[in-house]
Amino acid sequence: MTGRERLFTVLKGNIPDCVPVAPDFSNMIPAKLTGKPFWDLYLYNDPPIWEAYLACAKYFDIDSLMDGYMPFKWPCDPEPEYETEKYIVYRDEQRIVTQNCRKENGKKNWEETVDIYYVADPPTFGVSPLKINLPMIPNKFEPVEGIKPVDCGITGLQKIKKLMGEQGLVGIRFASTIIVNSVESVYYFEDHPEELEKIKEQRILDVERRFADLKAMKPEERPDFLCVGGSGTLIFQTPSFFYQHAFPAVKYAIGLADTLGIPTHVHSCGPEKELVRIFAEESKLTVIDPLEVPPMGDCNLRELKKLYGKNITLKGNLHTTEVMLRGTPETVLRASKMAIDDAAEGGRFILSTGDQCGRDTPEENLRAMIEAARTYGRY
Repeated sequence: MTGRERLFTVLKGNIPDCVPVAPDFSNMIPAKLTGKPFWDLYLYNDPPIWEAYLACAKYFDIDSLMDGYMPFKWPCDPEPEYETEKYIVYRDEQRIVTQNCRKENGKKNWEETVDIYYVADPPTFGVSPLKINLPMIPNKFEPVEGIKPVDCGITGLQKIKKLMGEQGLVGIRFASTIIVNSVESVYYFEDHPEELEKIKEQRILDVERRFADLKAMKPEERPDFLCVGGSGTLIFQTPSFFYQHAFPAVKYAIGLADTLGIPTHVHSCGPEKELVRIFAEESKLTVIDPLEVPPMGDCNLRELKKLYGKNITLKGNLHTTEVMLRGTPETVLRASKMAIDDAAEGGRFILSTGDQCGRDTPEENLRAMIEAARTYGRY
């Protein structure tokens, strides 16, 4: 089977030739493999990080479940209220700092945060300039020049699907499991609880509009699956908050996608056991990851397989630091075999990592994981 065939087989609840394997190396490892400064990819789109990911997936020959890395622009999504311009307000050998502003009546109105692009790490967005010893309003700045344009519409999606080929499946963002994602937003919604009902209703409307766009696409233009999750869903949100305020729109999105036969995917690092239960028992969600183990997460793969493995495809969950980064190939093989023993029986399992692998994860460790799936993971 090809990676594409193998993944579709598992997502449909059938048995493939072997356990699919899709280690999460969405950002850092692909960027490192290009040999370029990371800001080339994240700031200048040279190449865009999602194209670097595709090259990395082919380099390691994984079964790629590309979950929302391309920033797809739905035709129905509103345009920004105002145009912004991006300026470089600081640079040295290690980082480039940018700040956006908008022009109103000939005057520059600077945003209150900056974005930091590093030479060898993914960027940090939305940082107060004061935290990095910069003024709120820059004393000097220069326009960002040389950003390569990218097509984030339907034709751009077709390009990505063509580049992916038989290596795997391409997904785009359709809905989100997150409303509260910061300390500031916790305080805001505590003071303004009335806003939550408005957000819930707006998200349902957004899903309906996007679904209309989806139906208008030709079948061959559509994504292979839809992403409806969000990193760290249960970090700032309790399970009950998620269930009351975010789940209704996500469940609705999953149900609509199911009417077209399009699989749905939730990525949510951190605590996730309760999310697995909710989605497995109360929705038709297709696949969920990364099912992190303690202390970052709360998942036991064997237990989740026993409880919910007939209803939902599980994807995970090798520890990204203790096993993948710091371990040896033998360590990775043992952990991979344990995960396969815990969750592969009957299908509905994709061998992966418990969130993103670090930049310096040894290549031989990634290849050991892939080899375990191809050999030990045979049915």
